[in-house]
This record gives sequence, structure tokens and C-alpha cells, in this order.
Amino acid sequence: MRLRRLELADIRSYDRVAVDLGPGVTILVGQNAQGKTNLLEAVQRAATGSSHRVAGDGPLVRFGTEIGIIRCEVVTDEGRRRTLDLEIGTGRRTRTRVDGQDVQRAAQAAGVLRVVLFAPEDVAIVRGDPSERRRFLDDVLAQRRPAFAAARSEHDRALRQRNQLLKQIRGLTGSSRDAAMSSLDVWTEQLITHGTQIIAARIAAIRTLAGPVDRFYRDLADRPEPIGLTYRCSAGDDVDGRLDPASSGGSTMVPETAPIAQAMRRTFAARQREETARGLTLVGPHRDDLDLTIGELPARGYSSHGEAWSLALALKLATYEVLAEVGDRPIVLLDDVFAELDTTRRQRLAAACAGFDQVLVTAAVEADVPLEGAKIDVELLDGRTRLRPRDLGAPPAATDGSVAS
Repeated sequence: MRLRRLELADIRSYDRVAVDLGPGVTILVGQNAQGKTNLLEAVQRAATGSSHRVAGDGPLVRFGTEIGIIRCEVVTDEGRRRTLDLEIGTGRRTRTRVDGQDVQRAAQAAGVLRVVLFAPEDVAIVRGDPSERRRFLDDVLAQRRPAFAAARSEHDRALRQRNQLLKQIRGLTGSSRDAAMSSLDVWTEQLITHGTQIIAARIAAIRTLAGPVDRFYRDLADRPEPIGLTYRCSAGDDVDGRLDPASSGGSTMVPETAPIAQAMRRTFAARQREETARGLTLVGPHRDDLDLTIGELPARGYSSHGEAWSLALALKLATYEVLAEVGDRPIVLLDDVFAELDTTRRQRLAAACAGFDQVLVTAAVEADVPLEGAKIDVELLDGRTRLRPRDLGAPPAATDGSVAS
């Protein structure tokens, strides 16, 4: 897959700009705070439905404006040209169009543009809270299996309803409490139904990622310690998140869903009193974690800076491989990554990039990037970012009216 053209209007520091991108490597060069990351963030938002920097769309819209526009023209692996248009704003529903047609649900746009982004913030996958690792898995699954996003949305809706009911139950007595508890059982079953699908999909993703992550880590870090990935389920140890070909049938990575549902049902029953006392759902995929180990030690608490970076990068490189197995090969986005690596790791990452169809790299210091490719200078002028394709000697990349609105 290749991103052929990107157009932005009122996105972060970009007022109105368009840039044509070729295959291979494109390096965005500019000092810090010029708008390089803003460009990659826009691509990430269009592809995955979320930013790697902020939770909502509000900060993506240029200050002083109400609506921001992202337009991507894509060429698939089969040579088909497609378009993806987003209109985003604060306090309004995002309007999404695929190939010129409005879509009602974001899941319908999943897979049109596929990306793998690595940024300094991604070290939090290794060292941060469980929510970072859950989001990593869910981002992989949403691009690999577009239906996953719908299941996650249904689960989150049921979770909100159940949490609201749990808070209400704390203040109820008698028949009112009995009626509320009956309603709680309904929402519990909804959570089990959707949660089981999410947990099974996450475990399958871990089993698929395990081999490539271990291989990429050994290559990047040049270390012999094996990398371990284990899914820690809040429903208990009955849910096996490790790869065991003997117990998983040998030919499939997807676990059976019935044992997961049974484990969730037992744990909900065991923790019902605690949940009603706290007014909070304590069981489900929103409470799970991905354990990462380097050798025998937990990576979160014991990895060095270099080890954490190598493991986080290995996770993202493995994501590329896993996504490429199903559908178009994704575009790789590297946000100021080379500056954080030593010379050996830079060379090894550069060697990995040679196998990707398209790579967009940002760098404050051009010499940090041991890659050959097109170069675009990025500069902030009067509060607005301008792009200057260096090799063409052209004026700043811009557009007059070509951005969809």
C-alpha cells in the first residue's frame, strides 16, 4: 500500500497544505516544534480512528477554527486507487467518506489506509500502565480485523451502562434493589458476550505476534534473551494467554471462546459483592494486561532504556508483519525514532525499512537517519507549517481549494 497524496486543512499547525508522496522512503526534516509529527498524526488518525498523542479530536483542529479536514489518496497493493476523507471538530461527530461516499460507522473505513507508527511515546507499551498495552493490542486488531472495532464499541457501551447501574445499586434497598440486580444480570451477559470476543481476539493476536517480536528484538538488540508475551485476564488463570500448540489444537492461534465465557461468568459471580460496593465493573477486557518479559524478568520494571526501546520497536515491526499477512501491506511511520537509537540499532532499523513499501520518517537532524529517499523540509512560518520538497526545488507544498470540504 502507498499513500499517494495527503491534504490537510486546519489540522494542528497546517492551515492548508497538500503533498504528493512516492514509494520508498520520505524523510521530513525540520527543527523541533515545526509540525513534522503533526503530519504523521494526521495519517495515523485517518487510518486508525485515533491519535497517538491525544484522546479526542479537539486538539487536532487548528486553534481558532472549528473543523479540520484530512484527505488521503491511497494506492492498494493491487493498484486500486482509493480515497479517505475526514471532517473532524470539537463537539461534533466526525464525517467520514470512503471513495467519495459517506459511511455511517468508523468501522466501515477500517483498512482503507493501513499504517504502523512508532513514536517515542510507544516506549510506554513496555514501561507504562496496562491501558497502554491494551490499546496496542486493540489497534493491531482493529486494522487486522475491522469487525473487531464494532465488538469493542459494543463492549464499551455495555460497560458504561453496567457501571452506571452499579453506582445506582449502592443507594437502593428492597424491591428496587432486586429489580436493579436483575437488570445488572442482563448487562453482565452483554459484557460476557462481547468481552469473550475481545479476549479471544487479543490472545490470538499475542500468539501471532510472539514469534516475530522475539525475532525482531534479538536482531535489534543483538541479545540472546527470549521475549515472552502472556495475556493476563481479569477472569482468572483459567484463561490461558500463552502460546501452547498442544492445547490450542496446533493449527490455530484462536482460543476456544466457551472456556473464556465460563471463566468470566464465574469471576463475575465471585466478585459481585465487591463490584456493588465499589460501583465499578472489575472483570473484563478493560481490566486485562499483556505481560512482557525479557528472559526471566518483567520488561516493565527491569528493562534498561535500550532494552525498552528495542522491545517497543520490535512490537511495532512485528505488527507490520502480522498486518501484512492479511490485506494490504501497511505504511510505516517513524516519528523521530533514529535520534533515540545508537549507531548499531539505527543500521538494523534501516535494514528492516528496506523491506517496506513506503516509509515516512521525521528527523530534526538529517544525519541521524541512515536511509536514502525523498526529503521534505518542514518549517513553521507565522504559526503555519510549510512543506518544501527539497529535490524538486519547488515552492512550499500547498493547495488552493483541492482539499475536500
